[in-house]
Order: sequence, then structure tokens, then C-alpha cells
Amino acid sequence: MQNVFLKEDCDQFLNRINHLKSDTQPLWGKMSVDQMLAHCNVTYEMVYDDIHKKPNAFMRFLLKSFVKDKVVDETPYPKNIRTAPQFIISGNRNFELERERLIAYIIKTLELGKDNFEGKESLSFGKLSSKEWNNMFAKHLDHHFSQFGV
Repeated sequence: MQNVFLKEDCDQFLNRINHLKSDTQPLWGKMSVDQMLAHCNVTYEMVYDDIHKKPNAFMRFLLKSFVKDKVVDETPYPKNIRTAPQFIISGNRNFELERERLIAYIIKTLELGKDNFEGKESLSFGKLSSKEWNNMFAKHLDHHFSQFGV
């Protein structure tokens, strides 16, 4: 598992992003490359931007009980896994804008560092360890970059 808190690993993610082109086609799935970048940005928006609603207590219970472990462990996501509603991106997005946003989020996460994420609360899963945050970020990026062949 790559580590989003290590510069060398972040450089690899950034290199993969920079190999994407606005017309890069997916190897599987329905998203276009601009939608995929916007989709990846949602994970970071939930951490850094106050634009997504926190799930109600019942929904958080369900997410923590049945989804959390699959999201924060080191097991890669299977192809064509179902996407939570807030992560579904419809319509076209600005490829360059979404690419630059994702790069900025990755750099911000690196600069804040592992200690900033230890015990930090997730909107959906409650408090997570820095390792769980890393796994969630890294495997999501790897899954979608692999989807687009980078």
C-alpha cells in the first residue's frame, strides 16, 4: 500500500495524474476521465471543504458497521464496485480544473502529515487512525488511476 504521507509515494500519484489526458478512456466502468477526477476529489472535499452533509446517526451506524472496514483496510477495491450516491458525478467536468484540484489536495494531505490525521473524524466513519486515512486515500486513488491505465 502506498503512503499518502510520504513524498516519494505522493510523487508517484502526481506522476500518474500527469499521464492522464482529457481523452483518456477507462479500461472498465462508466466514468469519463474528468468525472473520475471529480469523483476522487469528493473524498478530499469531505475532509477539507464543508460542502457535504454529514450522514444522520442511523446512516453513520450502517456505514461504520458494514462499509468502513472495506474502505479503510488494505484490500484493493474490485472493478465496478458500487459507488455511494455523493460520489456519483454526472455531466461533464473541466478536466484541467479537476486535475489541478486533485493535485492540490494530495499535496495538502502530504504537507499536513500523518499526525494531523491520527484520530481525525471522518464524515461517514467516525474517528480513523492515520493508517486508515492513508488506506482510504491511497487505495481509492490507485483504483481509479488503474481504471484509466496510469
